[in-house]
Amino acid sequence: MKALIVDQVSPIIKEELTKLGFEVDFTMLPTSEKLAGMIEPYDLLVMRVDPFINKEVLDAAKNLKAIMVGSVGTNHIDLDYCKEKNIEVKNSPGMNANAVAELVIAKALDIYRFSCEANNEVKYKNIWNKYRWTGRELRNKTLGIIGFGAIGRRVAEIAHVFHMDVIAYDPFIKPEDNKIEYVEIVSLDRIIEDCDIVTLHVPLTPDTKDMISDAEMERMKDGAVIINAARGGTVNEEALYKYVKNGKLGGANLDTLADELGTGGLDTQDVHIESPLFELDNVYVTPHIGGSTIDAQDDIGRLVIKNVKEVFNI
Repeated sequence: MKALIVDQVSPIIKEELTKLGFEVDFTMLPTSEKLAGMIEPYDLLVMRVDPFINKEVLDAAKNLKAIMVGSVGTNHIDLDYCKEKNIEVKNSPGMNANAVAELVIAKALDIYRFSCEANNEVKYKNIWNKYRWTGRELRNKTLGIIGFGAIGRRVAEIAHVFHMDVIAYDPFIKPEDNKIEYVEIVSLDRIIEDCDIVTLHVPLTPDTKDMISDAEMERMKDGAVIINAARGGTVNEEALYKYVKNGKLGGANLDTLADELGTGGLDTQDVHIESPLFELDNVYVTPHIGGSTIDAQDDIGRLVIKNVKEVFNI
């Protein structure tokens, strides 16, 4: 059997696949077109969120029996066509929840305490001025969580330790079914209107695309902050630019953008990307590193191997 890994994943995966008898190859982030040209001999594909697995790729995958996804979201895969072709798709829910949640809290702290600006002033301008960067505490602020799955719940748990007031919106959770006493399940309108910080933890679907846009930002509290460590496109970036620039919003801290691949396509780890948001000092951006911890990737690796054993009955 042959396996193809197309993204940076835990070394556990290659080691254990080899022990299971797979011949393992690695190609870093091929485009969909390139993947279609090389996928035919492989029984197993291991990936994260790139490239898009479309019909062309799946038609070329004559021997493919399974796709193991080292992330939660699967919106980058044509799942219906996989089902039609009897290709199993297994994702990794919950395995990176703590890693993403810790990053979300770090992002809230960074933007509230001006840590990036203060660091840059000291290191690159050689200015030591502790009076310029008087920030705010998370204590007693209201955190609104959109999407209350494994990541959202872990964010709530950490935020509670910071003595934040936590409310959450999830269309699949009824208020009476919530078991977490320090979290109130509320409407999306309540999240938009009452929160100091709003963090998103939803997949990108037709229902969630641009779910935070002009109308929502207009209704948010003055000085509110948006954190997006979910998927690019859930926050409308043109609207975000406008409302941060005009001072309505206090800023944003993003781990994902709508055009994450930039203009360079795949086939490289150093993708050129541009955005008007980069002009704004109080918008921070990281390159989708939420789940990128050694700990989380090893946990995902062990789950991938467990799923491989089940699918291939080995």
